[in-house]
Amino acid sequence: MIKRVGILTGGGDCSGLNPTIRGAVYRAQDYNYEVYGIQEGWRGLVKGDINPLNLSEVREIIDQGGTILGTSRLNPYKIDNGIKQVLNSIKKFKLDAIIAIGGEDTLGVANRLFKEENVKLVGAPKTMDNDLSGTDYTFGFDSSVTWAIKAMRSLQDSGRSHRRIMVLEVMGRHAGWVALFTGMASGADWTLIPEEKADIKKMCQHLKEVYKKNKYASVVISEGATLPGINVEKESLDQFGHMILRNRGVGNLLADLIKKNTGIETRHSVIGHIQRGGSPTLFDRILGLRCGVTAVDLIAKGRFGYMAALKGSEVIGVPLEEAVSKLKVVDKKWWKLAQVFFK
Repeated sequence: MIKRVGILTGGGDCSGLNPTIRGAVYRAQDYNYEVYGIQEGWRGLVKGDINPLNLSEVREIIDQGGTILGTSRLNPYKIDNGIKQVLNSIKKFKLDAIIAIGGEDTLGVANRLFKEENVKLVGAPKTMDNDLSGTDYTFGFDSSVTWAIKAMRSLQDSGRSHRRIMVLEVMGRHAGWVALFTGMASGADWTLIPEEKADIKKMCQHLKEVYKKNKYASVVISEGATLPGINVEKESLDQFGHMILRNRGVGNLLADLIKKNTGIETRHSVIGHIQRGGSPTLFDRILGLRCGVTAVDLIAKGRFGYMAALKGSEVIGVPLEEAVSKLKVVDKKWWKLAQVFFK
């Protein structure tokens, strides 16, 4: 019988986490569940940093960015006795079930704990990159792209005024959804994503033609895109085996390549963590609330090892295994659509 539910947020922060927490806490009241907030993702279970979470603490967080529970990228499978400490905390705090809110890494750990340790877990899909399989969209993505579009429109104003080519670097390690949607929705002249090989010669020729007509041009690039001069083998990895991209500087490198190949003054800007924070959009608020509610419903129905997921207009449960088995990357259909606007 379920009496006490723990909830955690792991991995990179994004807008929509707090609405999800709020949705879960409110729905838990309907089942008379006690809710405990696990601090800083899996680190909270490793350290036993867990506290009661009630309605008064989540009532006013619907429009707040980030997560009131804190987050971290700690992987309990990568530290000594990490899983043992997680299991001890679950037992100590009498947690009957856990809601893990996160992306591929956080939910990957959740899936392993469910399969290997029989921990009663459900998930909610968080990632601003929108690269999680099993769901049409993740909360955090819409807010992130909204910020990136605003940034690009500002850069375009400056580029138009100073007769420059402007480059905006956005987040997206393996999947280029943020760059793709930002490029299309802001009217950028070219977009570079990790899934597609960069054709620098073709891009620069196009930018020269655009510049000749408009006296400015703009480009969006994902931080994970590969350019000539980048040595992928030398890049550092985090606990989940992902490249640490903070010093990669693809925006700067691309601006230099464009200037070298076009002779046109080119500047770059990196939106960085600005696109992680801020008040969530309407879409992310409602999706977050719905995912939080559905996660609790999955617990009530005993559907452990499942994740709340948006399919069409419905939020349903899908197996965690489906969500973490592979990344959802930009497919050829979307890339062909983006290329329609490279004119």
